[in-house]
Amino acid sequence: MSSSVKVVVTGAAGQIAYSLIPRLVDGRTFGDKKVDLALVEIPQVVDKLEGLVMELEDSYFPNMGQVTYTDNFAEASKDADWFLLVGSIPRGIVYNGKKIEERSDLLSINGGIFVDQGKAIGSYGKDDAKILVVGNPANTNAFIGKNAANNDNQLWMAMTMLDSNRAKSIISKKTNTNIDDINNMIIWGNHSPTMYPDAENVLISNELGSSVINDMEWTESSFIPKVQQRGKAVIDARGASSATSAAKAAIDTVMACESPTLSGNCFSAAIASDGSYDVPEGLICGYPLITLEDGTIEIKRDISLSDFAKSKFKISIDELLSEKEAVKHLMQ
Repeated sequence: MSSSVKVVVTGAAGQIAYSLIPRLVDGRTFGDKKVDLALVEIPQVVDKLEGLVMELEDSYFPNMGQVTYTDNFAEASKDADWFLLVGSIPRGIVYNGKKIEERSDLLSINGGIFVDQGKAIGSYGKDDAKILVVGNPANTNAFIGKNAANNDNQLWMAMTMLDSNRAKSIISKKTNTNIDDINNMIIWGNHSPTMYPDAENVLISNELGSSVINDMEWTESSFIPKVQQRGKAVIDARGASSATSAAKAAIDTVMACESPTLSGNCFSAAIASDGSYDVPEGLICGYPLITLEDGTIEIKRDISLSDFAKSKFKISIDELLSEKEAVKHLMQ
C-alpha cells in the first residue's frame, strides 16, 4: 500500500457509525491506503466498541490498519488526517431530565461538546486535517468547532451530501433518469428545513435542470419541501433517524474530497464562507465545491442563481446568522 490515513469517528457505537465504519476500510473510500481507525464514544457505552472491533477483525478487510477505541477524544485526535464527527445529542432524547425537542436546545447542548472537540482537533490533529460534522445541528456545530480549533489550515465541513443524494433521488423519479446521470446537485445554506436544493443548476444528462424540468410549481410546492422534510419522513416511517443513507453520504463526501473533481462538476458540502455568493464571511454554509489536483477544496464560483433561488437561499442564510447569534457565548 502506498500510504496510510488515520480516521477518527465519534459516536462510533451508534447506528450511523455501524454502517459507516466498515466502508472506511473496504479499499474504496481511500483507495489502496492503509486506514487506521480511532473510534470514540462516551464513557457509558465505550465498552460496546469491543464487539465492533471484533466484527471488523472477523471481516478481514485488507486495508484495515490499527483499530483503537476510547472515550478520550484528545487522545484519539493525535496525528489524525480525517475526523468524522457523527456523535451529538439528538432531538427527542431526555438529557439531564429534559426532553430535547427545540433546535435551540440542540445548539446549547452540542455547542459545549464541539468546543472541546474543536480545541482537541486544533491542537492534536494534523495541520491539514479534514473534519466532517454529521451530528446536528451540523453547520453550527462545525462553526463552533472551527472557531475553537483556531487552525485555518484545517478544513471544517458540515454534511449536506445526504440532502444532495435525497434530491437526486427525487429528480431521478421526476425525470425518469438514471441517478448516475444526475450531477451537481447543490444544497445551499443550512442543513435544516431551510436548506435550498437547487433544481435549476443540477445537471440531468448534462442539461441544466431549469431546461429539463421547467416546472416551477412542482419545484416550489413538491421538490423543495420533500428534500427539506425528508429526514422527518424517515423518522416517521421507521421510528428512527436515517442511518444507512447518512453513512453513505459521509462516505460520498470523503471520496469527493479525496479525488480531483471532474471538469465542470461539483459536490455539495458546507464550509466556511469567504464571502462568495454574498454569504457573510465565516458562516458554515452549504456550497457547490470542487477538489483540486493538490487536494485543496474550493467553492465553485461560476453558478448563476435566479431571483427565486436567491430568495430561498437568503432564508437559510438568515437562519445561520440567528444560530451564530445563539452560540456567540461559546466564541472566544
